[in-house]
Amino acid sequence: MDAQTDIYNLGSKCRNELERAAWTDCLELYQSTIRKLKKTVHRSTKCTQVDAQTWLSTALTNLETCQTGFIELGVGDYILPLMSNNVSMLISDTLAMNQVSYGTDEPNYKDGFPTWVCPHDRKLLQSPSPASQANIVVAQDGSGNYKTVNKAISAASKQSGSGREDYYHWKAIVLEEAVPLSVQPPLPEQQCTRQWLFDPAPTSQSSTSAASKVVFQNCSMFARNPPNKTNTVTAQGRTDPNQNTGISLHNCQVTAASDLKPVQSSVKTYLGRPWQKYSRTVYLKTYLDSLIDPAGWMPWNGNFALSTLYYGEYMNTGPGSSTANRVKWGGYHVITSATVASKFTVGSFIAGNSWLPATNVPFTSGL
Repeated sequence: MDAQTDIYNLGSKCRNELERAAWTDCLELYQSTIRKLKKTVHRSTKCTQVDAQTWLSTALTNLETCQTGFIELGVGDYILPLMSNNVSMLISDTLAMNQVSYGTDEPNYKDGFPTWVCPHDRKLLQSPSPASQANIVVAQDGSGNYKTVNKAISAASKQSGSGREDYYHWKAIVLEEAVPLSVQPPLPEQQCTRQWLFDPAPTSQSSTSAASKVVFQNCSMFARNPPNKTNTVTAQGRTDPNQNTGISLHNCQVTAASDLKPVQSSVKTYLGRPWQKYSRTVYLKTYLDSLIDPAGWMPWNGNFALSTLYYGEYMNTGPGSSTANRVKWGGYHVITSATVASKFTVGSFIAGNSWLPATNVPFTSGL
């Protein structure tokens, strides 16, 4: 609570609109973090250790997102140092104390949904046409409210605090923007967070960055021709070894977009690079086209995270799938065990068997 008060008092010290925008986001993130921590420890909240680990991971991600906002806006020199506190360290310590064996427990469920899905959203997901309930539509052809996902997110963020719930519907589009993902389950509160609704469609992103837990299944990832001649498909941001987060790509396709194909030989495309120290990304039974560099993975800053990350490949196919010349990092793994690979499937990694059937979203549970 003291940390939140300190953050609030820094508002008067903001020197410009960029600092104030980053500060506003941080204030909201700290408020969300406090709610999550209170719910996690409250005696009325019945949750498994995995539930608690997920919520603690979310709280830590919130604080990291706060810091990243200042840095990405180029205003990390003044306000950010004044925000120094030990909250992240305390959450990290709690994650370590609550540590559970990976993949041996699942969250609590009620009526086919995790307990953190509130009744209102459960009813929405069970409706015959949940997309019709969306109040924000993203469509590149101009038939929706916004043409890009980032503009929709930006507009919705300006409505924060209004008490309005936003439901998004992505029409069948090919994304041509880098969208930072934050896919974390909310706490079991009556007021639910924003939900994402989308049609199955090919996905194209120059970099999929996430500090949470996400599985991409049956997706087409298109790499484009970048100005700096370097592509990374993923950049996962796990900062604590006990966070149960990561990116899994299962039965996907990674190929060159039309603008990259003619100049593919002049561009290096990698499966990912470590955004944070404990970055975790796996590719399972995915088609990797010839655009993928033989090394497979790109370092971020010298030897940073090369021994602490977890990058894995399991039974991928295609001309870019050979692991013969892959990086020799301590954290890189050629996965040969189906048991190990299964930990990153929809059924195990996000416990999809217990809540996805009720949504009528098609998925494959295992390998």
